[in-house]
Amino acid sequence: MDEQQYKITYKSINPKRCVFEKAINSRICNCIKAQRFNLADREGVACTSVYGLQRCSQLLSHLRKNARFVLQRLDVNDALAHAEEIKIQNGGLLGLQSQVENQADKTVKDIDNLITMAEDKFKHLENLPYSQLMQVITAYQIRNRRNQSQPKKT
Repeated sequence: MDEQQYKITYKSINPKRCVFEKAINSRICNCIKAQRFNLADREGVACTSVYGLQRCSQLLSHLRKNARFVLQRLDVNDALAHAEEIKIQNGGLLGLQSQVENQADKTVKDIDNLITMAEDKFKHLENLPYSQLMQVITAYQIRNRRNQSQPKKT
């Protein structure tokens, strides 16, 4: 399947794409509203909640806007590199979790619940402590790719 055909098919079977799909597929984050599916040899994530999708989209928008300096970019609304998107999504959610739950876990069990708790604590997504979240995004290390061509050392 060529890439263009894949994208067309993907959009037709997944009209409510999860905005934190990269974080969920990286196995660092999970969400009770996420529904995984496979298309060709790839895994996709759909959102089962229209309201949840709107909240997540709003949070990701705020994270991207505040990450401009961290990523040294003027406009983060354009397509970002995979590594940049992973840093924003995983780092942002892990940072938010540390601010809401006062613990530095290495995974987020439920993005939807995390956003609900953040809204309860800070009243609005605009009020989140983005300067602290940016510190976690900056420090977030993307795991190294495994090189399949090199034999394992024994």
